[in-house]
Amino acid sequence: MKNTQNMSKMKQDKTSIFITAFLQVFLVSANTLFIANLFYPGIIIAGFGISWFWSGNVKKISFSGIKTRLVYSFGATIGGVSGVIVSSFINGKF
Repeated sequence: MKNTQNMSKMKQDKTSIFITAFLQVFLVSANTLFIANLFYPGIIIAGFGISWFWSGNVKKISFSGIKTRLVYSFGATIGGVSGVIVSSFINGKF
């Protein structure tokens, strides 16, 4: 029973890391396009979100193992591509 609980917690932790990385890099990608197009509401919202996620993320990643870092990197990769696609739609360029 305890082993099952540990596995569930580890999966939940990896999911949380993935989502955090995805959102952070999603916002960075989107903000790059917002800045290039001087879309100030997007710049303000994305800038705040980047700082918010980064401030809670540093400790989780810096003291983690290779698997957690790989999950983080994969989430960041998907977030980067998604951020460009969504912000392109917002800016009418897709």
